[in-house]
Amino acid sequence: MSLRHALLGLLSQGPASGYDLLKTFDISLANVWPATQSQVYAELGRLASTGLVEVTSEGPRGRKEYAVTEAGRAELRRWLTETDPGPLARRSEMLLRVFFLGEVSHEQAGAYLRRQAELGEERIGKLAPLREMISAMDDGLSVYGRLALEWGMRFSAMQRDWALWAEQEIERLPGDRGCERRPEPGAGQETDRT
Repeated sequence: MSLRHALLGLLSQGPASGYDLLKTFDISLANVWPATQSQVYAELGRLASTGLVEVTSEGPRGRKEYAVTEAGRAELRRWLTETDPGPLARRSEMLLRVFFLGEVSHEQAGAYLRRQAELGEERIGKLAPLREMISAMDDGLSVYGRLALEWGMRFSAMQRDWALWAEQEIERLPGDRGCERRPEPGAGQETDRT
């Protein structure tokens, strides 16, 4: 998913300023596609220059309101129906760290996994109020937004549950070899200096 298509999708629901779009990102899309202020404003400029959105009004302090054009709607529909999404992210710094947790003590590894469970629980806590807010609405963005929100809730619950399970697996390991210093290659071998 690109920021370009996210903005086109949000603007297809009605005109909005960059500020309005950022607020909508924060309450609805940050779970699946976070964006910064500079990214949103830069992309709005690019969309306007290519004719996919247009400025419909300007206000004080340079405030601009944008609306999607017919070309923008056509691009959004093309992206939705004719392109396959890329593969799920294959890089995970969290899992890369898990792979090397054998380098630290079992206690440190367990603490790391416990923190991952807490982060999953925190995300669920942040998303739960949105679930309640969206369930009372019935516009198109809310209906489909609820589907994306549910994915975020379930993914966060899966991370929490997995991390708790992984912590228990660490607790069952015999001994604590994580802090042992492994010899450097060639260490302990006599060198011939003649």
